[in-house]
Amino acid sequence: MRAKAPDMHSRDCVKVAVRVRPFNKRERDAGSRCIVSMAASSITIQDPRDSQCRRSFCFDYAYWSHGGFTRDRNGLFLPEEPGGRYADQDSVFQDLGEGILENALQGYNATLLAYGQTGSGKSYSMMGYGPNKGLVPKLCERLFQAIRENQDTRQCQVFFSMLEIYNEQVIDLLSRGSRAPGGLRVREEQQRGFYVEGLRTVPCDSAPQVEQLTEQGTRTRTTAATHMNANSSRSHMLIILQLKQIFCKESITKQSNINLVDLAGSERQRSSGSEADRLKEGTAINLSLTTLGNVISTLADVAVGKKVVHIPYRDSVLTKLLQSALGGNSRTVMIATLSPAEICYEESLSTLRYAERAKHIQNRAVVNESPTERLVKELKAENARLLQRLSRLGQEGRRASDETKELRQLLTHNELQIRAIQTLWEQHLQEALKDWEQQYANITQERRLMQMHPYILNINEDAQLSGVVKLFIQEGEWDIGFCDSSTRSISVKGLGIQERHAVFRNEQRRVTLSPLTGSKVIVNGNAISQTTELQHLDRLILGSNCTYLFIGFPSERGDDDWSRYDYDYFQSELAAAEGIQLGKSRAGSSQTDPSLLAVFYDYIKLMPMVAEANQMSQELNKGVEFKLEIKNLALSDSKGHDLEKEIVFRVTSKGSKQVWMWSKVKFLNRKFLMEEVYQLYQAEQRRENREEEPFTSVLPRDKDPFWDPVEPLLLGTAHLWLQSLAFRIPLEEQLEVLGSEGSEEAFLQAQLVPCTSTGLPLGEDDILIDPSELLGRRLDFQLVLDQCCGLRWIREARNRGVQIGFRLFDCSQHLYTPAVWHNVNPLLDQRVQFASFHTSQRLLDYLQSSAVVLELWGLQEGCADLTSSLEGVKMTTEGIFIIDQADPTVPADSAELSPSVRALQRELEELKNINDSLMKENHSLRGQLNTAKDGGENGRGRSLRPSCDAEFARSLKVFYHSMTSVRGQLQRLRRHRPSEECDLLGLRLFVDEQSRLLRDFSEQLEQSVSSLKQDVAAIVRRKRERSGVWS
Repeated sequence: MRAKAPDMHSRDCVKVAVRVRPFNKRERDAGSRCIVSMAASSITIQDPRDSQCRRSFCFDYAYWSHGGFTRDRNGLFLPEEPGGRYADQDSVFQDLGEGILENALQGYNATLLAYGQTGSGKSYSMMGYGPNKGLVPKLCERLFQAIRENQDTRQCQVFFSMLEIYNEQVIDLLSRGSRAPGGLRVREEQQRGFYVEGLRTVPCDSAPQVEQLTEQGTRTRTTAATHMNANSSRSHMLIILQLKQIFCKESITKQSNINLVDLAGSERQRSSGSEADRLKEGTAINLSLTTLGNVISTLADVAVGKKVVHIPYRDSVLTKLLQSALGGNSRTVMIATLSPAEICYEESLSTLRYAERAKHIQNRAVVNESPTERLVKELKAENARLLQRLSRLGQEGRRASDETKELRQLLTHNELQIRAIQTLWEQHLQEALKDWEQQYANITQERRLMQMHPYILNINEDAQLSGVVKLFIQEGEWDIGFCDSSTRSISVKGLGIQERHAVFRNEQRRVTLSPLTGSKVIVNGNAISQTTELQHLDRLILGSNCTYLFIGFPSERGDDDWSRYDYDYFQSELAAAEGIQLGKSRAGSSQTDPSLLAVFYDYIKLMPMVAEANQMSQELNKGVEFKLEIKNLALSDSKGHDLEKEIVFRVTSKGSKQVWMWSKVKFLNRKFLMEEVYQLYQAEQRRENREEEPFTSVLPRDKDPFWDPVEPLLLGTAHLWLQSLAFRIPLEEQLEVLGSEGSEEAFLQAQLVPCTSTGLPLGEDDILIDPSELLGRRLDFQLVLDQCCGLRWIREARNRGVQIGFRLFDCSQHLYTPAVWHNVNPLLDQRVQFASFHTSQRLLDYLQSSAVVLELWGLQEGCADLTSSLEGVKMTTEGIFIIDQADPTVPADSAELSPSVRALQRELEELKNINDSLMKENHSLRGQLNTAKDGGENGRGRSLRPSCDAEFARSLKVFYHSMTSVRGQLQRLRRHRPSEECDLLGLRLFVDEQSRLLRDFSEQLEQSVSSLKQDVAAIVRRKRERSGVWS
């Protein structure tokens, strides 16, 4: 479905269209839910965490391409039924492309911006895929069709340019020479505004020629991205079509620029807020997109009447080149693309807000007159004046040979200049046609080789850059690597590619791949070290980021669908080799948790970046290793609820064994800085190879993106459940400290000891049957941390230390044990006493449903110990920490309470005092009664009949201790998983072991419950016997 507001040509506001794409394969496999809906030109997005939270936006055009389509035999996506909701490529072009073309033919500058997160469908809408052509190729076809239809009334000239902006550097994608260091320069002229100096413009007279130039530019973009180790999703691609229309009869020339801009991915960088990188973003990788957002926001403020002093066009290369498109001399359209999946909620909402601001911008478009045509007019006018002057001289009959000679020279010069201007277009066009013929011959040769030999096909994160490079494996032996000096070599450049990386052999219609020493080669997700025979559609990864699909002999190809082997497929295959399977739900769940799925998506997207960072570290001799981890994957809070998962990076110095944990935002920033250091290193290597004076740039440690000051690290947590305190039962446990991903970090011996106000442990007679008896009374208990055993952190490096941190109930600060160093099994001997003077129902609920989370922190040489901040913490003079200080629903300052509430509080206190007096009196009377009865039996009751309550309390204590063992057995069952490499025998052994653990768990549970039943029955029986005696 497409919906639109009034005609886009009525005003010069920026027109905004929004398009919703279908689910991709990973989203379908995971059972993703659609959170975007559309009605007319309005779009509504729902927060997946809150079904009541919805945001609606209204735009000029809205396209529903999420569902309701079918694919015909030619591969075109069409609506399932005529008039259906689905908006195909033709629908989008009819609204947006036709409007841009009409504006250009009228002489206006026109701009199309594509905005959205990576993978949201920007490139598909702009360029298309296969037979589903996008806006750019359709616009070029219609442009040349309009030129042919109007060739009797006007002469048209079209020039084509294509450039890329990456890290604030402009790259000419059509340049025939080597890339200039630092890229092309952006300059400014009063007449032209901002322009790229030295950018190649190619004359074109047909749509196929433009298509071939686009393919050439895409090929350059692909190889440049690989060589520079650049991420194509962080670059902006601009296609510039210059249209010049010369109307002979009217003697009018109209000239317009059509800017087609595919912006970089708009991913939001979410930070945990727990850290600020000491190295600011020293690279300009996100500068253009950030500045574009600032410009759009400022122009939107201008449109609603706000006073604005400065519009930051000059702050980035992209906004300089788009100045006319935003608030200037252009008619502009933005298409924003969305993913409707719940895991993309934050990104999609951000895109909608961005587009909402953009639609308020107003431009000042005017019809353009060519400076070149004005020059021709001026020269012709000057010639007319010169001829008139010559005729007057002749008529007057005066001898003015010198003056006449000078005038004739000026006349001749002007005529030559006019002829040069008029023939310049034809000459440029002939040169471009020669280039096109050469390129066409190369394409024909490539297609012929495709029908004869196997080859490898490049796969890129950007689908538009995939399938561009084809490397043919002809018969014989071929070296592959960055050295291309041999005639029997295949040149591949990229991070981690060696001079001779591997060897292809094509013999007897069999192709094998042999990695050479020290080279990294992955086939179908698994690293290989020996000669491997390749099969049709095998996936290859050479070095860190060079991904290829192997296409076998023509006889092996058949009708296979190669499109499913995209970049995501390669990375998912690598993740599966590491044990990460997307689309599989967790045990006991019918659907994958969306938040967990989003984290795994991030994990897969970041895997190649980690490989690149490790390769740069290796080549630069930094000795640093990066590893992806999922924070809180196996951890829970004090209630046992899962903690929010996020991607973190474990950074390890191989030499010093120092470890850092970086957030995703910090890693991305550092990686861009690493790339800059690496490019300087490559430039230095090239200088040395040319025997020039080397350029050395040794970074000081505090400027090195591979280094950070060491800090304490959270190694893992253990849960000590507090339920026994509600019954005043002591608890002693050996707790397993689990790391973020479920690894065993240590064992911790801990106790909970109910005690008196002076710290003396309570006896069995003080155990409570009903926890509500604690309400309003004082509760004291001690948390005892005895010893930590089997510390993996210190086993790995003896120069490390640990601390334990915890926070209880409403205690506002974390408390930490003293640091212990160099010991795998350190004694902690830490005892902390807590007290509640008036136990509230809130504290009682907390004790019965929560645990104290004991955090194990790792210390390294050079980092400061963690200290307990006592700010806001109340303590007694004896050093007892006071908890349960006040009900948070009641204001702490009684002076603010109304008189009626204060009266109720006084009445409540009086009732509490009366209740305490009655309880004491009741206790005294019960003692007197027991004394009287015991005296009637000659004192035998005191020695033979212990209190039933005390007996029951002892039984309850035994039951609690046995249940602790049962809980531990249950945790072992939950963590018990078969190995990824298990064969059939291994699985059988796992099943046997699982059965044994289940049997042990069942026996322990049955024994604990049976023992409690027997104890209760015995207590009841003895009570009845005593009742008979007493009666």
